[in-house]
Amino acid sequence: MVINMDETKLRTIAQLQEFLDATPEVSFSGAAGEADTQRYAHISRVLRRFDYPQRSKRERGVVLAYLRHTSGYSRPQITRLVARWEGNRMAAIPLSKRYRAPAAPFPRKYTQTDVQLLVEMDRANEDVCGPAVVHLLRRAWRVYGDPRYERLAGLSVSHLYNLRKSTGYQARRTHFTKTRPVCNPIGVRKAPRPHGRAGWVRIDSVHQGDLDGVKGVYHITCVDASSQWQVQACVEGISEAFLLPVLELVMAQFPFVIEGFHSDNGSEYINHQVAKMLDKLRIEQTKSRSRQSNDNALAESKNASVVRKHMGYSHIPQKYAKPINAFYEGVFNSWLNLHRPCLFATEVVSVKGKIIKRYKHKDVKTPLECLVLLNEKGLVKFKVGITLEDLLAQASDKTDLQAAREMQQAKADLFALFNKPKRKQQA
Repeated sequence: MVINMDETKLRTIAQLQEFLDATPEVSFSGAAGEADTQRYAHISRVLRRFDYPQRSKRERGVVLAYLRHTSGYSRPQITRLVARWEGNRMAAIPLSKRYRAPAAPFPRKYTQTDVQLLVEMDRANEDVCGPAVVHLLRRAWRVYGDPRYERLAGLSVSHLYNLRKSTGYQARRTHFTKTRPVCNPIGVRKAPRPHGRAGWVRIDSVHQGDLDGVKGVYHITCVDASSQWQVQACVEGISEAFLLPVLELVMAQFPFVIEGFHSDNGSEYINHQVAKMLDKLRIEQTKSRSRQSNDNALAESKNASVVRKHMGYSHIPQKYAKPINAFYEGVFNSWLNLHRPCLFATEVVSVKGKIIKRYKHKDVKTPLECLVLLNEKGLVKFKVGITLEDLLAQASDKTDLQAAREMQQAKADLFALFNKPKRKQQA
């Protein structure tokens, strides 16, 4: 509700306080500019009538509250206006608005009709590059004499892209680009099906962390899908110069023939050099499918249960890749495959027809023990010069406890190499 009132009868601070306690909020009416002028005049009258500069702090607060209540301005705005009034009081300068309405905007050279012509030209030529479109606009005016393109004939290439970004152009020209699938012909995108046969390996890489922007070593985990025969390796980097020789070394450490090589879609394995090497060895290369996170789950689980458990998460400099690789090849891999038990799943079909994997105590065995069972079924093809008897004899040379102790001692010597104390600088 708007009430017309004569507030000039309020002469004391007590009357202002009573007004604030008893009166609802007051609002000014009228046009925006007129209302601001009235508010400024009202503020000046109240400040003069109550001799605001001579008032105490408490009384000033009452006056300011009264002005906020009657003018509708916020507290910061009232504070600024009162400060301006105090600064202009001695010079008798009235309180007025210091800003003006903005001047007329810059005239537009290119109209909406020109934008529409540009849209038609882009649509007809399927969005060719800017210089080509500018050339077509000039030809439309100079060669073919179309008067509609007179202004656009002087359009620069840089301003052409400004017009393409404008709201008028975007409203008329909406272009959608479908997501393009990655078409990499290297490898077959499928999950390998070994059907219980040994020789289909899964491979993955693990990074040993950064330190101040410096990369650490990379661990290569390669494990057979059926027997869980595992080979670990280490490289300085995952570039071709480091990775290809190590991959050949990894393949050579498997006692059976490799027939399948499965990895994720990382470029360290999906490249022409690796594909050429695998094709030379007559090994099928496959890669993980989209939205199928379990395609390479075996290698990724070995990263956690083997690599991270024994090598940790701390940064290891790249210069120690060769000692780590020697540790893997000399001690660690033989312990993994001959003396370390693994869990093997038994697939059970539920009532609803879903395949469920169960891990039973009777299915716990070492990769070598699993290899013996696969050999009895004729599911293993050993390399030339390697027999199952040789592997069993190597495993019987030491007990599981002795092999584990030797591995732990070799690992302690390796980590002592990483953690050598720095020499104290001479004073």
